[in-house]
Amino acid sequence: MSTVADKLAKKSTHRTSAKQVRLRLVYIDFWSAVKLSFLAAIAIAVVTVVSFVLVFFVLQATNVITRADEFFGNFTDGTILLSNFVSLPQVLAFSAIVAILNLIVVTVLGAVLAGIYNLAVKVTGGLLVGFTSN
Repeated sequence: MSTVADKLAKKSTHRTSAKQVRLRLVYIDFWSAVKLSFLAAIAIAVVTVVSFVLVFFVLQATNVITRADEFFGNFTDGTILLSNFVSLPQVLAFSAIVAILNLIVVTVLGAVLAGIYNLAVKVTGGLLVGFTSN
């Protein structure tokens, strides 16, 4: 079975002193992909929680929330305040919910992409990867 990658590999006439190896990736283990995507999702979840908290502290330090309270107070006669809905515990809870949902989605997406790649390999023959000893 001759593919474009095989033809390009044969056309390489330039010889180098370094050893080169060409390998074809023909299978991605499902559980390895799930574990790797889960670890990546954990890192993304930590970044999500930290970024939500940092944005909240910046908004609190610049008095954006109190100015928004004044703005909404003009329309609602002070009955609805934004500071009642946006506080540190609520920001932490919301960021935790977003992080958990993101963790599930990224893990499932990694598993689905591994499955799609394994199906696509049957049609395309795999991904040709070149390595060198430089």
